[in-house]
Amino acid sequence: MATESTRGELIDKVVKIRRCAAVVKGGRRFSFTALVVVGDGQGNVGWGYGKANEVPPAVDKAVKDGSRQMLEVSMQGTTIPHEVHGRYGAARVVLVPAGPGTGVIAGAAVRAVCEACGISDILTKSFGTSNPINLVKATIAALQSLRTPNEVERLRGVSLS
Repeated sequence: MATESTRGELIDKVVKIRRCAAVVKGGRRFSFTALVVVGDGQGNVGWGYGKANEVPPAVDKAVKDGSRQMLEVSMQGTTIPHEVHGRYGAARVVLVPAGPGTGVIAGAAVRAVCEACGISDILTKSFGTSNPINLVKATIAALQSLRTPNEVERLRGVSLS
């Protein structure tokens, strides 16, 4: 369901649109929420959540929210440096590096995060809930915990070679 658009150099993918109905005297009044993943395709990614009475303003708010809280992801070429696990609520995600030409093997929510980030070769598996909001948060938590060999050497003060 993820739709993609580019605004400037940012890639934004709509992961989920939800409709909420409030019953009022004249009938039902609908409001919408949008979950959007924003990235630059160069290793920066963020997610945003927006609410409005119509879909386009909700998406715009979510994109603005996502671009505010972008974070940098350690990458190794077109994949990730090592296997990593992420968790948020009942959502668990496993991300495994893959060789060139593999592509993004992932469900819709995890795929949106990986593609917005610029990762083009990765294997993923999600466990627990299929809630896209929690899956996006679990994926970003996993990507945050990635470390390149150089970062590990610097943090530990040892040589890995």
